Amino acid sequence: MERKSIDHTKSSRKPSGAAVMRPELTTALFRALFEEWATTGYAAVSLERVAARAGAGKAAIYRRWPSKLEFACEAIRSVEVMRLGSTDQGSLQADISEYLRATRAVLRHPLVRRIIPDLVAERLRSNELSAMLHGIGEARRQFGRRLLDRAIVRNELPADIDRELALDLLFSPLYSRMIVRGKSFTKAELDRLGNALHVAVKAC
Repeated sequence: MERKSIDHTKSSRKPSGAAVMRPELTTALFRALFEEWATTGYAAVSLERVAARAGAGKAAIYRRWPSKLEFACEAIRSVEVMRLGSTDQGSLQADISEYLRATRAVLRHPLVRRIIPDLVAERLRSNELSAMLHGIGEARRQFGRRLLDRAIVRNELPADIDRELALDLLFSPLYSRMIVRGKSFTKAELDRLGNALHVAVKAC
């Protein structure tokens, strides 16, 4: 009887139809989402257009995220739009200066300057994005809390400082000028703001 040879190549093949989550495509989808979001606003974001921008099909989005909201939340987390490092600069004034410099760098990004106001506006119209916006704000404030904690340890600030007021003071001038008014800070202006905030935070 003739024996049939066994084709061992079949057993080594990967099963067809298995979804492979390519990280480079995920990154492209995030980038495409931000570009679409900055152009249309969150409410008008089309997942079909986002997928097309990324050179993919809509199914590539739904294999990764069950909804537009989940997609947007993970995209924000992936780039950590409002998160910064918290390296100790050695003094309260130096820490404030670094905080301002890093925050200005974030707020100067053209997509950030268009997406953040839209996030705020969407929260006023719907609660859908409230958790996302709260998460961004809380990450920023956590950075500020570490800054204040270091200053307290150095005896530069009293332990009973009004932390919430101090945190409001640190971020509000940059947000007001760069996001609300659409203007920027020169290095000299940022230095003057740092000096003013150093005095103001000590008075909290």
